[in-house]
Amino acid sequence: MFTYSLDEQSYLKMLEPEDASELFLLTWNSMERLKKWLPLIGNNRRQEDTEVFIKSSLLQLSENNGFQAGIWHQDKIGGVIGFHFVNWHNRTTSIGYWIGDGFEGKGLMTKACRAMVQHAFETWQLNRVEIRAAEENKKSRALPEKLGFTQEGKIRQAELLQGEYVDHIVYGLLLEDWKKQKHQNN
Repeated sequence: MFTYSLDEQSYLKMLEPEDASELFLLTWNSMERLKKWLPLIGNNRRQEDTEVFIKSSLLQLSENNGFQAGIWHQDKIGGVIGFHFVNWHNRTTSIGYWIGDGFEGKGLMTKACRAMVQHAFETWQLNRVEIRAAEENKKSRALPEKLGFTQEGKIRQAELLQGEYVDHIVYGLLLEDWKKQKHQNN
């Protein structure tokens, strides 16, 4: 199965059925922190729920509509990053991600997201990558800001979290912006 090296100790790998046990444990052990911003993760109550998620991500891949990858560090799964969809007609996509307890602060998500953006622009030749995050989710919002995405606006009451509607901040990165960044960094 596909793997992509992030550094000497970390890599991305497509989620496979045999990852279900380890991914379930990571999700379960990180549940209290994650469910504040990802309420659907609370539906992950049994290993079978994780198996269903992995099967759906493999179906997504087979339908050429994006993919979900595990973020591995020192041969342990530390989080998940993926494309929500690919709009091939408009050449756009959206990225979602989460990192498990014990894996924060290692730069894993920055490296993983940078690799996903590179894949979207270089391999798929898309024109736009979007990231949305709840306005109060400062950690999640820091990632697109660090990677040079443009804050494009706010979608009011975009998501129901913990019984209250929250606003989403929308970040976008265009192919032309990414090329400029890449040129400036060389």
